Amino acid sequence: MELFQSWTNEEGARRACERFESRFGRAPQAVWAAPGRVNIIGEHTDYNQGFCLPIALPHRTFVAYASRDDDVVNVVSGKSHVWTGALADVKPGMKRSWANYGAGPAWALGVECGFEAAFESCVPVGAGLSSSAAIECAIACALVPPASDEDRHSIVRAAIATENEVAGAPTGGMDQTISMFGQPGHALLIDTRDWALKQVPLDLAAHGLEILVIDTRATHSLGDGQYAKRRAACEEAARELGLASLRDAEEADLGRLSGELLRRARHVVTENERVLATVELLRAGRPEEIGALLSASHASLRDDYEVSVAELDVACEAAEGAGALGARMTGGGFGGSAIALIEAGAQDRVVDAVRGAYAQRGFGEPGFLAATPANRAERVS
Repeated sequence: MELFQSWTNEEGARRACERFESRFGRAPQAVWAAPGRVNIIGEHTDYNQGFCLPIALPHRTFVAYASRDDDVVNVVSGKSHVWTGALADVKPGMKRSWANYGAGPAWALGVECGFEAAFESCVPVGAGLSSSAAIECAIACALVPPASDEDRHSIVRAAIATENEVAGAPTGGMDQTISMFGQPGHALLIDTRDWALKQVPLDLAAHGLEILVIDTRATHSLGDGQYAKRRAACEEAARELGLASLRDAEEADLGRLSGELLRRARHVVTENERVLATVELLRAGRPEEIGALLSASHASLRDDYEVSVAELDVACEAAEGAGALGARMTGGGFGGSAIALIEAGAQDRVVDAVRGAYAQRGFGEPGFLAATPANRAERVS
């Protein structure tokens, strides 16, 4: 069985430097890397001032960077994705492309000189593993290298502004926060009301467990309006309840809502409860018990929040049928990836079950990767 493999920092830096030198004819000044993420639990809570519990992946985006002494911006990703323009062109309203992420942070950070950057990444694109935030954070660090945690928070804010205003995706800040603050061997409990961060030990291997990520290969996009509709419904539900956000809602409040607003709010309220319950189990050294919470999260995302798709549902059902302790979609939904909590040694069995279920339904071939908590954005060369 072949998994999506991550690169070492040395390999990623080499690839980015080679791309930079072949495109721009000079050596870069620095290479930075920022990770993608898997959210263990806490979906669509970040823009509701709630809780989430992601990990940084070992799969990272690498950017080789050098400044210019004029206002020209040249960015390249892979062999064919090239964008060239003036610094003044990098702003909200610019034509939508990958450069919204690869150059957009320059606008959010108030950068005043041009630059050149070459990106190479082993974060699967379109898999719901936050490849966009990895791009944003990598280039933001290269543009304004962080020297403190407060600097890292500033980059998070700039990357969120990039995502919301330049890329036009009204996401919260979970993805950028874990990319800038992840630690090996830990999940990160994020309270998105005040952005308080707490590291939560997550050593699944010590308990004979692992997390398998299933890339459904279903089309995944947060810029098609569905994400924005969910966010607007949550804001409307909070207004009807007379609350600043759904973070303040309790299950007893839900009886005052109906229809779509009830379903959306019920997911947010119960998902926050599941995040905190998961943290308690992990801190108590009982990670094998979080499986039921993962499965309950998926059911809520499927039925109340309505962001799942058939490929995600089949992946979760097949994984659980093959012995996974729990499974759920991860990320914004409408495609992307699912995660399954499995026993060590069960990987082949679960992969075969998911592949078989996909073939039976006529779906395309899924992809897989192993998720272990990895390090935050850092300079690698």
